[in-house]
Amino acid sequence: MATSPKRPGGPALSPALAERLADMVLAAALRDYPNLVVLELDSDDDLVPPRLRTPAFRGAFDWHSAVHGHFALARLFRLFPDAAFAERLGRALSRCLTVENVARESEHLARRPRFEVPYGTAWVLALAAELERGGAPMLGLRDTVRPLEDRAAENLFFWLRRLSHPTRTGEHNQSAFAMTLALEWARVTRRHDADELVCRIARRLYGRDTGAPLHYEPSAHDFLSPALSEADLMAQVLPAGEFSEWLSDFLPQLFDAELGTWFAPVRTIDRADGKLVHFDGLNLSRAWMLHRLAAAMPAGDPRVLRLTSLAAAHGKAGLTGVTGEHFAGSHWLGTFALVWLTTRDGNAEAPP
Repeated sequence: MATSPKRPGGPALSPALAERLADMVLAAALRDYPNLVVLELDSDDDLVPPRLRTPAFRGAFDWHSAVHGHFALARLFRLFPDAAFAERLGRALSRCLTVENVARESEHLARRPRFEVPYGTAWVLALAAELERGGAPMLGLRDTVRPLEDRAAENLFFWLRRLSHPTRTGEHNQSAFAMTLALEWARVTRRHDADELVCRIARRLYGRDTGAPLHYEPSAHDFLSPALSEADLMAQVLPAGEFSEWLSDFLPQLFDAELGTWFAPVRTIDRADGKLVHFDGLNLSRAWMLHRLAAAMPAGDPRVLRLTSLAAAHGKAGLTGVTGEHFAGSHWLGTFALVWLTTRDGNAEAPP
């Protein structure tokens, strides 16, 4: 099979690298333990193993990682349908995303509307969008996940409507990243009402922001950049001309010839530590967000070359941590590596 075309600022996703990522994601998604359960208990009846409570997304250490692990499997299956490893991906998806399992997951979210909001529920929408992109081969699974998709959307948008201020963290409860996933889902699935709602809330929460304090980034446990996540969201919300003006006010540092001093790749100190390994993910998420910002710039804008160069540097640094050596990182970094390697102007493109 031919490799995917080389992107400006990033490497191609070869079948060999795709298989390595697939192996990493599969090994995590199908592994029951160790497992971190963050749950409000209503009674002793809630003390059951994850495989009984959330049977579709039972592994990968935590629920949201299991969800986006399935997103990664669906994307790899779509991009490499004829690869030797595709059959294993299809079997895993079909085994986990059954009607019965999805019904249990939907019931779980119905009983706990705050569970995994916003991060995990946003990844449910990303999974649904990826299955939508998959077309005919994914049609069976696409229909199967709709009840869970609808419930996740209901819970996430209930939370979004009530936000009086954004959450500007670099971890799971950040609002901008979840809104970006939700917006992409709305556009892929043609949910125009959801599209309009996310855009309206984004303008309310972020539209007047100026002077992002880059000197405060990163915090020690970040796997997302608060500033870049916000800019990435607004690049999808605002028309090109309006976005360029907004970005100039929000990130005036992008005009600085020493931009690399603001966004240098970060070094991971201990990849066996579940929090410190977040920096590998931060490098990868910065990479795809910097690349998407470059794509949103007007043609000939001097910021484009610097942004793509920084994206490449962050992507290279992030991929060095995607080894599978420590479960602290291997249960989730495969997805982040895949998003970086398949991001082109905000879209995932299949190899020719």
